[in-house]
Amino acid sequence: MAQVLEFKLPDLGEGLTEAEIVRWLVQVGDVVTIDQPVVEVETAKAMVEVPCPYGGVVTARFGEEGTELPVGAPLLTVAVGEPSAQEPEGSGNVLVGYGTQAPAARRRRVRAGAPAPAARNGTARPEDASAPRTRVAAPAPPVTDGPVPVISPLVRRLARDNGVDLRQLAGSGPEGLILRADVEDVLRANSARAASTAQPVERAAPVAEPLGRTPAAAAGEVRIPLKGIRGAVADKLSRSRREIPDATCWVDADATELMRARAAMNAAGGSKISLLALLARVCTAALARFPELNSYVDTEAREVVRLGHVHLGFAAQTERGLVVPVVRDAHARDAESLTGEFARLTEAARTGTLTPGELTGGTFTLNNYGVFGVDGSTPIINHPEAAMLGVGRIIAKPWVHEGELAVRQVVQLSLTFDHRVCDGGTAGGFLRYVADCVEQPAVLLRTL
Repeated sequence: MAQVLEFKLPDLGEGLTEAEIVRWLVQVGDVVTIDQPVVEVETAKAMVEVPCPYGGVVTARFGEEGTELPVGAPLLTVAVGEPSAQEPEGSGNVLVGYGTQAPAARRRRVRAGAPAPAARNGTARPEDASAPRTRVAAPAPPVTDGPVPVISPLVRRLARDNGVDLRQLAGSGPEGLILRADVEDVLRANSARAASTAQPVERAAPVAEPLGRTPAAAAGEVRIPLKGIRGAVADKLSRSRREIPDATCWVDADATELMRARAAMNAAGGSKISLLALLARVCTAALARFPELNSYVDTEAREVVRLGHVHLGFAAQTERGLVVPVVRDAHARDAESLTGEFARLTEAARTGTLTPGELTGGTFTLNNYGVFGVDGSTPIINHPEAAMLGVGRIIAKPWVHEGELAVRQVVQLSLTFDHRVCDGGTAGGFLRYVADCVEQPAVLLRTL
């Protein structure tokens, strides 16, 4: 007898509650092996391939490409042959830093070759189902004081902002889970009722546009959904502006000696050292002197939390938008190690293979916007960090050097900082030390 196991969208960690199906990697009827990637999903953090912890024949897939699913929703079902007397366990394969879990204890056994079981509670049906089905909402449950079956905080916020009592809803998701569509159905019904009572009898009530859908675009108008990485960046930057009282200071620096030092390092043989790695080394040395900027504010406890390690984020522009990969323990790395890690993370960013763990946990960000050919900027702090160093382009400019006018390689450095963690004197001291290291790299020898 074959056993049909249901594989659900696993917890991808870092507070992620949903993911969008980008591409199915298997078809119904395909034979899959344990830990074989079966679907490519996009979260608010990255694009990841999800491995299936079971081996067998795919009997059903849940959700079309482009569909958003909450964590815990069914992804597919797999028929495995000759089950043992014991309950099968998950493969234990680590998905982007988070292990897959064993299947639930309760299983539905079916005959080999039998069709996949229907999804519970009218949830999204497998795409290979031949007969059309209609989702029928269950009757509303009585109001209770127990927990409300909602996973996504977006659903909770949508309900809260529109005055919808989630305790009155019967969820259409797995095990009665309340989905965004359930809340939107209530909002559409409320809007239609309000419109019908407000309009004269001879005029038809306008149909309320469903929440979450894009209205019809006017001529020449293009609407781009704020979702995935673009949506996550928008949310994070907006939160930073709301919560962090930031300030910016900047200074011009003569980077001629830094460029000469890099050229000498690379001429000496061995791995090439990148300019970004040298700037990162300067940052970690400066943070050791000014630890106030390697911190975050715990708003609930009303405390500034200074950190004992530097996880250095750096801004990387990709075809899918701006991402900020994080170099772990940057303070413990030399220039060669930093160069290698920057190269690895940059390539992963371009190919969309960064894991959520590589995109979170930063304590300070280095933003080299000079690659775009601009001199200065006032960047938005990467919440919940306390500061960001911006580096403009390095360009030949007239400069007074040793009392004489000369052409030197000049760069503008800017520091945006959270004014709650320090005052301008500390921020200015940090930036001045960075500028001194750029102008005289020998200054770094005191900290090596």
